[in-house]
Amino acid sequence: MSSTPPAGVTLVYDDAMASYRFSDRHPMNPERLGLTARLIRDLDVLGRTPSRVLAPYVAEDDQLRTVHSAGYVEAVKRASGPDGESSPNLGLGTEDDPIFPELHEASARLFGGSIVAAEAILEDKGVPAVNFGGGMHHAARAKAGGFCIYNDAAGAIARLLDQGAQRVLYLDLDAHHGDGTQAIFWDEPRVMTISLHESGRSLFPGTGFPNETGGAGAPNSAVNVALPAGTRDNGWLRAFHSVVVPVARAFEPDIIVSQHGCDGHERDELTNLRLTVDGQRQNALDVAELARELCEGRWIATGGGGYDIVHTVPRVWTHLVAAAAGRPLALRTPVPAPFREYVKERYGLEAPPTMGDDTELWWRSWEVGYDPGDSVDRAIMATRKEVFPALGLDPWFD
Repeated sequence: MSSTPPAGVTLVYDDAMASYRFSDRHPMNPERLGLTARLIRDLDVLGRTPSRVLAPYVAEDDQLRTVHSAGYVEAVKRASGPDGESSPNLGLGTEDDPIFPELHEASARLFGGSIVAAEAILEDKGVPAVNFGGGMHHAARAKAGGFCIYNDAAGAIARLLDQGAQRVLYLDLDAHHGDGTQAIFWDEPRVMTISLHESGRSLFPGTGFPNETGGAGAPNSAVNVALPAGTRDNGWLRAFHSVVVPVARAFEPDIIVSQHGCDGHERDELTNLRLTVDGQRQNALDVAELARELCEGRWIATGGGGYDIVHTVPRVWTHLVAAAAGRPLALRTPVPAPFREYVKERYGLEAPPTMGDDTELWWRSWEVGYDPGDSVDRAIMATRKEVFPALGLDPWFD
């Protein structure tokens, strides 16, 4: 039985996080952060429970070096400033990750935000922390990738381990595989990484298959569910409850760190999934419940991908903050008039009228049986067969 919902949430945010801007035309538009903060404010999400807002800081080099190589940090610094130096072999100065003058400082601020979240969890153990400006999961130890320079979630995990955490579960719910975080902790038995994503056969970064299960020093510490293009809420949630939940319970983490990229939404143009705000809200509620059940509420949630900045990102991450606070918003909650008016004036677009997509949300539990004719079920079974036996779980039956 889960414990009492947490009394509030720690939100890590500052408008300065918008300086993480590759260019005016780059898909990673930081205005999504300001829009999310505005919607949280207009709905008074933080006023509904005891909550606090903490500002991120620009992480120091020694903090960055807990998960990145010293040479890579120096390369990012050289790529910054008015005469920035590209290092395409390190992913710096590429089409995905162009350099800009504030590259190091802006990236280190997002990283610092998740360190602040980790410190908050260590200080106030039962109150979740959210850094929706973080979630840069493609950044590896010595290479940028997929719009990500420094891996803030990995930095938070390293901080937690340094302070005595014995088992940290990293849960990646972005449409893309959490390759950078997985690679950083590939040989770390105290960390289990679980990534639920669109298959690498149809989407960047082309990794995240079921047979990626951890290094020699940490076998069975990586779990990957590679879902087919076109997967909808019902398939996504079936996969979550058929793999993530039993694996998390078997691992028995002290703390959960999750990444909630919302680029799997059907409006997002960079992926091929067909999820809705309703389904992604349910995911946030599911992770909140796992944190209460397994970790006494010790949970750090980050953002991640999400490129439909008006209709999708603000609603999904506002639901995330509300779920973390233990006071979820109803899907039929009206989007406040001031927010809709701002969107109309700023972007010339009509914001959604409510906080949901009016979807009929349902999914089948694994107890009803495996359907070999269903591509989602085949993906789920591939993962269960690969990792369940080593964890003492039955691939066929719950």
